[in-house]
Amino acid sequence: MLVWLKALLLVGASFSFALGITLPLMRFESFYLFSTDASLVEVILSLWSGGDGLLALLVGLVSIAFPLGKLLLVAAEQVAKEGAVREGVLHRLVPVLSKWSMMDVLLVAIVIFATKTSGLAQAFTQPGLWFYAGSSLAVVALSALGRKT
Repeated sequence: MLVWLKALLLVGASFSFALGITLPLMRFESFYLFSTDASLVEVILSLWSGGDGLLALLVGLVSIAFPLGKLLLVAAEQVAKEGAVREGVLHRLVPVLSKWSMMDVLLVAIVIFATKTSGLAQAFTQPGLWFYAGSSLAVVALSALGRKT
């Protein structure tokens, strides 16, 4: 039963991560006429093409590379032999990447709050944010299940 739960969490986390970075994270509406949707990939590409290469690399690293790395490491941790996991590099890297896993969700929530309180525009969450958060939580649950067994 536990094996099936881990498999479901791994597949769900992977699927949710892919949707989370490609679907819009939030929608901004100003003056009820103009609206803008942005996915995580679009934000990074926009930063890059706008001349903010360093910021685009930083956002890409923290929001795509770190979570993807953690997902892959947790998956490897689940299939590795028990003794190898406890002593190996996987056991040390997963907690380091865990510290960054929900940073984007928090940042988007802060942006939405700031936009709503400014009065200049309305901000609404979109499915990408929920899939991204769901992926992060599924990886945390999978990691916790892997460490208990």
